[in-house]
Amino acid sequence: MNIILFDGVCNLCNGVVSFIIKRDKKALFRFAALQSGTGQLLLKRYGVENENITLFYFKDNVCFRKSAAVLHIFKDLGGIWKCFYPLIILPVCLRDTVYLFISRNRYRWFGKRKNCMIPTEEIRKRFLY
Repeated sequence: MNIILFDGVCNLCNGVVSFIIKRDKKALFRFAALQSGTGQLLLKRYGVENENITLFYFKDNVCFRKSAAVLHIFKDLGGIWKCFYPLIILPVCLRDTVYLFISRNRYRWFGKRKNCMIPTEEIRKRFLY
């Protein structure tokens, strides 16, 4: 199962989840908020610290973080989006510097919700709680 773990109160992260859902015609991805019980369980199971990381991607018992998570999601999303995956060849320090810059400023630039996203009935089955 491919699970995307995201910051449920971040407007940018919620926008990314909505973007993925609209383009994921095969319903390949499942979603969980970092703040949820499932999110906390996954972080603990994989021994992952959540410091300024707003998006994790769990696939085939591997936890992708930061820019690697984004690029692997694009690859698996398919279509035109997989064209971004070759950026994986860039040095990790460069990719993750950009990722962390956006992550540290996400609330200032995009805002924050009081509560996690509540999915519609149609997509609720794709969320883990």
